[in-house]
Amino acid sequence: MSRKPTVALLDYGSGNVHSVAKALARAGAEVELTADADLVLAADGLLVPGVGAFDAVMRQLDAVGGGSLITDRLREGLPVLGICVGLQVFFERGIERGVTSDGLGIWPGEIRQLTAPILPHMGWSPVAAAPGSRLFAGIEEERFYFVHSNAATSWGINPRHSDDAPAVSWAEHGERFVAAVEHGPLSATQFHPEKSGEAGIRFLRNWVASLTEAA
Repeated sequence: MSRKPTVALLDYGSGNVHSVAKALARAGAEVELTADADLVLAADGLLVPGVGAFDAVMRQLDAVGGGSLITDRLREGLPVLGICVGLQVFFERGIERGVTSDGLGIWPGEIRQLTAPILPHMGWSPVAAAPGSRLFAGIEEERFYFVHSNAATSWGINPRHSDDAPAVSWAEHGERFVAAVEHGPLSATQFHPEKSGEAGIRFLRNWVASLTEAA
């Protein structure tokens, strides 16, 4: 019997970790809720959850050295997946309720409030999956569950044709925004796979399956 891929679910105070852990287990992962550096670096994958305000999430990540844990893994080419604000913090900065906060700066650009008639964007929306996306394989036409008011509305990296070119998927609520990114070992979603029914489990299963390939 093949070994289940191990996923370290970063424990830094985010409120949705238990539903994420259950979804990862359904997707075939062995899950460890931890902020221990040795465990995080030893795991096949690291998942960074995120709910709440950008500034608060960054402060919580800083408190456990989360930024260093993420960048250490990426430096080694080890897979990382972010969810919701766990996607947003990979950008340079977030602007929320008049407060500008620095992000991890892995991707250029900023997170800002969507221009939309109704906020937050809460509910099921289709995603225009990037051509050739591995994580959306088999679920290109599905809808996913979003809960957010802020997002990245532009993409600052030139998507040149190369092995490590980012695959950017988009959704729309008032205006177009980044719904998911696949960029080398780093992937992230603005939607919540753990709240997206069978489509979300399939998305996570695709990511978990990729971990053994990266090992």
